[in-house]
Amino acid sequence: MLVFRQLFDPTSSTYTYLLGCSVSKEALLIDPVFEQARRDAALIGELGLTLAWTLDTHVHADHVTGAWLLKQRLGSKIALSAAAGAAGADRLLQDGDRIEFGRRFLEVRATPGHTSGCVTYVLDDESMAFTGDCLLIRGSGRTDFQQGDPRALYRSVRSRIFALPESCLLYPAHDYRGLTVSSVIEEKRFNPRLGGEIGENDYVGYMKNLDLPHPKKIDEAVPANLRCGQPGNETPPPAEPAWAPLRFTFGGVWEVEPHWLEENLAKVNIIDVREPAEFSGPLGHIHGATLLPLGELAARAKELPKDRPVVAVCRAGSRSAHATAILQKAGIADVANLPGGMLRWRAEGRAVEGGAA
Repeated sequence: MLVFRQLFDPTSSTYTYLLGCSVSKEALLIDPVFEQARRDAALIGELGLTLAWTLDTHVHADHVTGAWLLKQRLGSKIALSAAAGAAGADRLLQDGDRIEFGRRFLEVRATPGHTSGCVTYVLDDESMAFTGDCLLIRGSGRTDFQQGDPRALYRSVRSRIFALPESCLLYPAHDYRGLTVSSVIEEKRFNPRLGGEIGENDYVGYMKNLDLPHPKKIDEAVPANLRCGQPGNETPPPAEPAWAPLRFTFGGVWEVEPHWLEENLAKVNIIDVREPAEFSGPLGHIHGATLLPLGELAARAKELPKDRPVVAVCRAGSRSAHATAILQKAGIADVANLPGGMLRWRAEGRAVEGGAA
């Protein structure tokens, strides 16, 4: 069985795709985004997968790839087209190559035109294809920079992508209207640039008159992506919190384990966001905790001392997870959630004040 997730970066409107083998637990990511590396690593960990590869469909101009950063964090290998001209990859791909992940694999199809190094990744049973910026949903990638060639793109789509089974689902690297997936038969029928009886000269004429502005991040993204995302002076890697051994969840929350908190109570401010009756109720509360109900937290966050990191606590960990977002918005950077809340704290036999015997 295939593990599949479609992820989205709202800043660049980029789709990242996670594919995994449910038997071996090996996985790969297509078109990861630098700023989303924490999110992607968290999801991979929560699903019990091991990241074997990161793949880019081309050298992007609108965002920096997360390939290098994920390699540092998870030990994954980097692959992209040899024609892309990038340095730092573990494998340079040629047309017809296969990238295996457990019992599954992707086939590499060269589909130049948007850039000279564009490829489409096709799942082994041809049920899914990842088209990068070559073929978009009811559109196509632009061809006016980075070795773009409208004739090459037209031929790539018509001969390499439209040749797939008509039921094959097509997943692009970007969409700016909220569309998520298409199919070969849909694009053959309804793509206004490349479908139906549109000829090569029609397409070339259309693309040469788009008159689009260059991507805002092109001067930063292209040099970084030619290094497979390894930061230069222009893109420092995001800093990791150092005040505790934290875990970042797919939901976007930093968490700290109860055993660390119990051993380091004096080093943090504990904010209990339950209601007063709960704070003094059967579960009790952690020694030194300050009661500040969730409903009052946003208005009173400025009252909190900023000399130590904050750990938010509630009954089961849900309200306190929300509290971390409120506190970060209020300017408290070092903040984490206690997963499982007081229910877990009591179940593990940790010390409390008050509460039932």
